Amino acid sequence: MEETQLKELLERVSNGTMPVGKALERLRSLPFEDLGFAKVDHHRALRRGIPEVIFCEGKSAHEIVKIAQKIGEQGVNVLATRCSKKLFRAISPRLPAAVYHEEGRVFFIERTAVKRRGVVAVVSGGTSDRPVAEEAALTAHYLGCAVDRLYDVGVAGIHRLLSSWERVRTADCIIVVAGMEGALASVVAGIADAPLIAVPTSVGYGASFGGLAALLTMLNSCAGGVTVVNIDNGFGAGYAAAVLCRKIYGAGGTVAAGEGPRSKRPSKGATARRPGRPGTKKT
Repeated sequence: MEETQLKELLERVSNGTMPVGKALERLRSLPFEDLGFAKVDHHRALRRGIPEVIFCEGKSAHEIVKIAQKIGEQGVNVLATRCSKKLFRAISPRLPAAVYHEEGRVFFIERTAVKRRGVVAVVSGGTSDRPVAEEAALTAHYLGCAVDRLYDVGVAGIHRLLSSWERVRTADCIIVVAGMEGALASVVAGIADAPLIAVPTSVGYGASFGGLAALLTMLNSCAGGVTVVNIDNGFGAGYAAAVLCRKIYGAGGTVAAGEGPRSKRPSKGATARRPGRPGTKKT
């Protein structure tokens, strides 16, 4: 239950349009609901402004469906990550409203309109980094940010990044996703003034040690202001970016791509930024 819904419920009790007993029943599942195999945190939307998100790996189709249904019953949106195509096929008949994104392994059920707050640029090094980049982009998108994607712009051809630099420069927050040696985060952080979240990926040859090399490079960046999440943790980066944008614009503000205060700074030869595309695929 979100803050606006709770206020509406209390106002209805106050003006007599909802019996106290019915309101009590609505509030009975706060702060959590025990399903036996999971304790669903319905209070999280009130504490953090974002409902609990489902991590699908390690859960059965039945468990995911039940958790998603209970979250949705509170009138809030449902976001689930790390959901394989095979697993989504098993759960989709029972969650017909779910929209699935195969590359990012994310599904979303909309119960209330998402308000856009700020712009997040998601920058990835190579095409192989796209699944993690998409997890980050889709998370930020569904948590209320306008997302601008710049993929395959790694340090092996830095001119690709510089050709679209205005789009990165005007973002409120930047997510950089890179494997191999992970140098892209330092390059972007050295010439950008927005908060930057670096995501090391497990892409690379033997000595990359499954993303450890990129992780250590990002942690040891000499460019200030680089915050690093875990290997392949696109969700963590997208979530953090959404929290930053909420703090910049407030929980109730609606800001589309190109309308934020950063985008209004004068710049010679500036190009229009394209709003993020959710890349929706429903199966």
